[in-house]
Amino acid sequence: MNPLQLQNLVTIVGAVLVLAALGGVAWLGLGELRVRAMRRTRLAVSTGPVSPVADDTPKVGAVGSQVMTGIRRLGQQSAVRDPAKLSVLRNQLMQAGYFNREAPVIFLGVKAAAMVVATLGVLLTMPMLLKGQGGLGGVLLAGSLAGAAMLGPDQVLKARRQNREREYSEGFPDLLDLLVASVEAGLSLDAAVTRVTEELDRRYPNLTIHLRMLVLELRAGRSRKEAWGSLADRLGIDDARALATMLRQAEEMGTSLGETLRVFSQDMRSKRMLRAEEKALALSAKLTVPLILFIFPCLLGALLLPAGIRLAQVFGKH
Repeated sequence: MNPLQLQNLVTIVGAVLVLAALGGVAWLGLGELRVRAMRRTRLAVSTGPVSPVADDTPKVGAVGSQVMTGIRRLGQQSAVRDPAKLSVLRNQLMQAGYFNREAPVIFLGVKAAAMVVATLGVLLTMPMLLKGQGGLGGVLLAGSLAGAAMLGPDQVLKARRQNREREYSEGFPDLLDLLVASVEAGLSLDAAVTRVTEELDRRYPNLTIHLRMLVLELRAGRSRKEAWGSLADRLGIDDARALATMLRQAEEMGTSLGETLRVFSQDMRSKRMLRAEEKALALSAKLTVPLILFIFPCLLGALLLPAGIRLAQVFGKH
């Protein structure tokens, strides 16, 4: 590909990016207008005609509050366009540790704001693309901004969920052991959960947050089956779902709760040991690439370097 064809390709790609950016801005603007029209309609229907009054509130507030207000508006606009995903997104945010009622709206607003910032960044790279100076760099910059805007918030949420799920999985066997000890000591299951929550507060703080919510639900009169099922949904791990199913079956069949918890605790302990053994066995395979790329060349150089120096000295004399 000659330089002229490369320049034409860069110009075409830049034009496509600009058109996409303009289309995104227009789409967001139309969506905002539609949301405002729906709000005005609902307000007129609910309150009826009102007389205009003087507004003495300040028009300019803090920068942070204005930014948060704009993010909420963008999030509400996205929520109105696709309300079916709100429940799934709320569950994912709770698994990541965001329990605020407005967390889904704020998350959607952050994604929309990221798209707006990426759009502005693409527009700012247009002079580089049109003048032909650093055209390839401009395309890479625009692509990086677009990728970060589209994938960044989801990846951050996914990483936070994975970290929390790792802590939940590590703390669940200890939770079961303490529950078994508390139930066999004579406590009821609800009182045992309260006691275990106090014991696990330092070691697994994120897990104890969900346990406190479970205790509050049980005290509020929610059934044990629904409360433990809600805990399993918030944690998002298979062990919690299995425990909720086991407790429901034990309650329906009238089996001994202490014996059931003991069997489940032994199973959890065996699974944790198997996971540890799996990681230990996989360590040798994971070390193969670093050994070949880093340690083996250094070792080979340390062994061959003296011989190479001696051979150079011998050939240098002759």
